Amino acid sequence: MNKAELIAQIAEEAGITKTQANIALDSFVDSVTKTLKKGDKVTLVGFGTFSVSKRAARNGRNPQTGEVIKIKARKVARFKAGKELSSKL
Repeated sequence: MNKAELIAQIAEEAGITKTQANIALDSFVDSVTKTLKKGDKVTLVGFGTFSVSKRAARNGRNPQTGEVIKIKARKVARFKAGKELSSKL
């Protein structure tokens, strides 16, 4: 499912226009992004938790040449599904 399909489904199920659904989805994504940038986490009970994790620097290999390259440390977004979501899958 892509963003357009998700917006269409939200609009249909909530009885709102696609424009309103798009605004709501964009607002949700922006809010989660801002919270993660601060280093906090977002927990939606029954759905899951969005958090930030630090990935350590490490050595990797260029697959074409086999040359060892250094991969910098960085922060990554993580999502852990909640118990209710996991049980429905």
